[in-house]
Amino acid sequence: MQGYITRGRLQVADILDSFINQQALPDSGVSPDAFWQGAESLFADFISVNQSLLEKRDALQAKIDEYHKAGKPVSGEGYTAFLTEIGYLVEQPKEVAATTTNVDAEIATMAGPQLVVPINNARYALNAVNARWGSLYDALYGTDVIEADGGAEKGTSYNPVRGARVISAARDYLNTLIPLAQGDHRNSVSYTVENDELVIELESGEKVQLATPSQWIGYTGTTEALISLLFVHNGLHFAIQFDENHPVGKADPAHIKDIEVESALTTIMDCEDSVAAVDAEDKTLVYSNWLGLMKGTLSIEMKKGGKTLTRSMHEDKNYLPSKYADDTSPITLSGRSLMFVRNVGHLMTNDAMLFDGQPVPEGIMDGLVTSLIGKHDLLNNGSFKNSRQGSIYIVKPKMHGPEEVAFADKLFASIEKIIDVPQNTLKMGIMDEERRTSVNLQACINEARERVVFINTGFLDRTGDEIHTSMLAGPFAEKAKLKALPWISAYETSNVAVGLRCGLSGKAQIGKGMWPIPDEMKNMMTAKQVHPKSGANTAWVPSPTAATLHALHYHQINVFEVQQGLDAAFDGLSDILTIPLLPKESELTREVIEREIDNNVQGILGYVVRWVHQGVGCSKVPDINNVGLMEDRATLRISSQHIANWLEHNIVTKEQVEASLRKMAVLVDEQNQSDPEYIAMAPDLDKSIGFQAACDLIFLGKEQPSGYTEPLLHARRREMKAKLASM
Repeated sequence: MQGYITRGRLQVADILDSFINQQALPDSGVSPDAFWQGAESLFADFISVNQSLLEKRDALQAKIDEYHKAGKPVSGEGYTAFLTEIGYLVEQPKEVAATTTNVDAEIATMAGPQLVVPINNARYALNAVNARWGSLYDALYGTDVIEADGGAEKGTSYNPVRGARVISAARDYLNTLIPLAQGDHRNSVSYTVENDELVIELESGEKVQLATPSQWIGYTGTTEALISLLFVHNGLHFAIQFDENHPVGKADPAHIKDIEVESALTTIMDCEDSVAAVDAEDKTLVYSNWLGLMKGTLSIEMKKGGKTLTRSMHEDKNYLPSKYADDTSPITLSGRSLMFVRNVGHLMTNDAMLFDGQPVPEGIMDGLVTSLIGKHDLLNNGSFKNSRQGSIYIVKPKMHGPEEVAFADKLFASIEKIIDVPQNTLKMGIMDEERRTSVNLQACINEARERVVFINTGFLDRTGDEIHTSMLAGPFAEKAKLKALPWISAYETSNVAVGLRCGLSGKAQIGKGMWPIPDEMKNMMTAKQVHPKSGANTAWVPSPTAATLHALHYHQINVFEVQQGLDAAFDGLSDILTIPLLPKESELTREVIEREIDNNVQGILGYVVRWVHQGVGCSKVPDINNVGLMEDRATLRISSQHIANWLEHNIVTKEQVEASLRKMAVLVDEQNQSDPEYIAMAPDLDKSIGFQAACDLIFLGKEQPSGYTEPLLHARRREMKAKLASM
């Protein structure tokens, strides 16, 4: 049984109470009495409002369900009028101007990749925060960006043939990033500083400069013995590193050993979709890791090559200035990604704290505790700085419409008073992943206009909500075809247009979604160019290596120039409200139906079994074709809602889905047999908690609030934890 400490009307799980009082509160400038009294008032003021917002979601959904049951039009003026009448569509403010201040450059004026990682996994969190800089040579050598033909395979030891291709490709990138006034970096044999100018000597003996000499802003070593040269392009930094004794540098005519690229400018440390945190023990780990990141103390020990290594947060990078630097002072660049923390949404409660004996809304608890912890950064209580502008960055997911954004804004304001920080210190990221937010995005931004620093789009959650909202309108198109229909492109385009219209350029990130296949970097390099070309100044990637490669897109495409040429007046509401239903003339064959169900079921089982049995909220999960996909809870939402929709409209039978579940459970077990910690579902599927969770998600999917998976997952994970504890 969980033990609790009574704090007025609050009861706090003893493990969490101990953490807050002994680790989070000391040196925060907030006394325990002030914090706990403030916490009690916060929950008293906001719990009922939170609940009323959830009830409004249900009430709107009930009206939409009745509308579709009556067979009324699912598009056009009549449908729009109905949504307006019930308050789903609200009047958009004509002019919205974001006035957010004290925003760090990584968010406001720079463009580059973003990582999202489960904060309860210290190794992942450290890898992400340290992914601010990455080796271009490693990223090219270790991925399929470099072809493996003609003797250029990776192998178990260094392959000089592959290495030569890496060096050639890297020189090509230099021609894009820092073109020479004459000639080609592929023909360079030395980089020297002569009379305070960077001089590049070519094979021909010709000495040339950069086409834009001012791109060279710093160096390490001495001008006579360079260790590295620092450059800037499109606001991003990179450094050419030299070492004539290094295995790679020794063979390079110019002794270049690597090119270090500024990569993941920002990272979202996630308490939500990529995390399996269901109780006080789990939440305390989440908060503890966030404190370690804010104080710079988070570290892990790991075994490599028979040795024990300690991984911790990287130091800043220091360079001597060139004549082209902004001033004559040494240049210091952050060695770490700027961190957001993503709190949970408004739906879930957690018994890590009780208020009047009932579990508190987890989003309110997250806001309070993560903000308290973030204050340590403001007070310089750690080894490093996260925000140099004195802000705490919080992403709020799964908000439905402007009322819920206004609620979060008021919540943040109250938390600022409790932890004693200036107004609007807490900055807000608004995730545009729910339909009611998409169609009212300008009003949503308006409600947080003094603190908004982030909006983004995401196909999986957004589609899951699309399906659930219009569950009774008819059967939806096959999942793979949904991306090709007008609604999704209008949603993506509108998000950027609204952000620009509201003045987010230069103040906030406009983001795009994840590339989910970490082993297919060559395809990513082709596909993900679309994000900076769309005007998004950040986009999610699945790994530090992917961040280094995706950073090259922001060198090739100047996002802020792209934004200036976009149509900020774009209005895609009509297309966004065109429900992506299966065309009436479509005739799905039995084979197509079975393939669709098997794909969805396999994806659900592959993710759920790790979540429920092992508490793994984000990992590379093999799909039905054994292609590894980086997945979190959004995967479940779209897949479970899609099957639920087809069940509702008799495209598939319950018996067919059950047969697929049994078949795919065996496949998923086989795919995970090399994991010593994996707990198989078969042979007794009826007693497998993970398998039963997957069944719940599908067969109870229609009844789940907004199609969310958390209530069922949390219940099954707690059941599993109890079972493991009793063994």
